[in-house]
Amino acid sequence: MGSSSSQRLGAVGEALVADVLRRTGVVLDIGIARIRVRTRSMRFARQLKQVYRDFPLAHDPGWADIHVDLAAPSGLRRWIRPQVVFRCDGSQPFDPFPADSPLPLFEWGANWLIGQRCNDYLLFHAGVVERDGHALILPALPGSGKSTLSAALSLRGWRLLSDEFGALDPETGLLHAVLKPVALKNQSIDVIRRWAPAAPIGPLFPKTRKGTVAHLAASPDAVTRRHEPARPGAVVLPRWVAGSPTEWRRLPPEEVFRALAFNSFNYAVLGEEGFRAAVRIARQCPAWQLVYSDLADAAALLEREWPSACAAADAVAELEPRTDARDAVAARA
Repeated sequence: MGSSSSQRLGAVGEALVADVLRRTGVVLDIGIARIRVRTRSMRFARQLKQVYRDFPLAHDPGWADIHVDLAAPSGLRRWIRPQVVFRCDGSQPFDPFPADSPLPLFEWGANWLIGQRCNDYLLFHAGVVERDGHALILPALPGSGKSTLSAALSLRGWRLLSDEFGALDPETGLLHAVLKPVALKNQSIDVIRRWAPAAPIGPLFPKTRKGTVAHLAASPDAVTRRHEPARPGAVVLPRWVAGSPTEWRRLPPEEVFRALAFNSFNYAVLGEEGFRAAVRIARQCPAWQLVYSDLADAAALLEREWPSACAAADAVAELEPRTDARDAVAARA
């Protein structure tokens, strides 16, 4: 085999994907990191093809930031109620999953490793989508609807950067992609299917610790442009409430800062650098609290407000040259 391939995972046979996974491993370039995954699981080959379908089938033996193995446990578990285990650098940080569910185990494990290791970026727990060169940051706690809203916007012309991580480069002030499938849970799966009946949603995984989970594949455009960063445009704190009318409330910078810092994986790790980067976003970006139950109404509101929000962010950025983050880098050195 060559060192890499321009073929898309979804366009090649399952046997070829399984062979690459078994031999060198498939390298998934998600934007800020490269993840190498190895396994002998044919189920994982099938599931990977579905939800990473527009990623290249890369089997480069060179550098990867994260190395993952999905393997069958030893002993009788290989035959009685078969399971799959997640291993990285000789450790097994999670309990095994049923053997027919390697994809959610890989996704959760990879997200955990990204949050632990990618400390060149300030990592917000947020959905991020892009339009007109600007990023909409959706920081929120689990269950607030950020993944559903990120998925819905990505299916209506916005470019998905991530449904899980806002990866901010403290030095440049730009947001980078952490492009993986959108994890949809429970009723969100049917919501997105109604929103876009042709949406490329992978298999259902019932009875996980988060209920039923399925994954929405990123668009071809998002995959092609995964190394293209975006300028911060606006921050919106989403909260889905059943039966609620759409509520739209402007937030002051101090409330935005608390939301960003509280919903960060590595704010404390980055110290002063993280503080200054979060402050800059809070000062630069107009921000709102969005409470909604009607997805179409929420999306229409965001699209209506988007041009003026981006103009406001750019105006503030022009008045505040990007020196804070560079000063913070120097302070850490």
